[in-house]
Amino acid sequence: MTRREAIAAGLSPLAAQAQNAKPKATKIVRFERSGRTSFGILSEAGDSIAPIVGDNIFQENYATSRIFLPTSAVKLLCPIAPPKIIAVGRNYRSHAGENVPKRPEMFYKPTSCLQSSGEPIILPGDSGNVHFEGELVVVVGKRLKNASVEEAKAAILGVTCGNDVSERDWQNGSDKDMQWWRAKGADTFGPLGPALVKGLDYSNLMLTTRLNGQVKQQQSTKDLIFDCPTCLSFISKYVTLEPGDAVYTGTPGATAKMKAGDVVEVEIEGVGILKNPVKAA
Repeated sequence: MTRREAIAAGLSPLAAQAQNAKPKATKIVRFERSGRTSFGILSEAGDSIAPIVGDNIFQENYATSRIFLPTSAVKLLCPIAPPKIIAVGRNYRSHAGENVPKRPEMFYKPTSCLQSSGEPIILPGDSGNVHFEGELVVVVGKRLKNASVEEAKAAILGVTCGNDVSERDWQNGSDKDMQWWRAKGADTFGPLGPALVKGLDYSNLMLTTRLNGQVKQQQSTKDLIFDCPTCLSFISKYVTLEPGDAVYTGTPGATAKMKAGDVVEVEIEGVGILKNPVKAA
């Protein structure tokens, strides 16, 4: 709102400023301390965590402890332990090429593929062509069945960074599997994190993937062929989505092979950096 518009509306400069202010995003982390797993709110500086009382991140409002824990004193985990993981394929034209889908194309990733930020992506011994795929990941906050696009949008709890690690030979090679159960579901092939962010406009965020510090992918989430609510609505027609379910929404541009010793980073504007070293089995 401009100064002139504020005066016309009868608002003071402070009131106009309040209307223009963007809602503050909240970063939720999941962490382990003394053998116990808990949820907490990450400080703006990222150096401390306020534990959430009751560990219920799905309620509208929740209280936090008055005790602040140094981030360095805990082990950060994937920000959510999803009941299931569904991923969208070919959801950017820059990645789909001429094979642009007519509807969202889905596949499953097992929950056992999850890996926390900072922990290694392990290359299976017989793999030879493992690629990164930086992605925006949506976390569901409410049960969805036959949901409209508007209902799906209202049910999104927040977003985080993901890496849909893929073994291309097992996926598309001459001796490919019937399904992508190991090509995209091998252990550690689903890095997720570092934080689940609420209150962020996820419709236009810059996604950047770096390999050893070199930018390999960079595109805005506004270029998704099927946006996040559309994907959730479509899924819910056939598979009920439950609170905590994670949906990887697709990767942009070209991907590249990783090798042991590499470091891959997926950064999403306003969310953070998901960073994983790559190691041989």
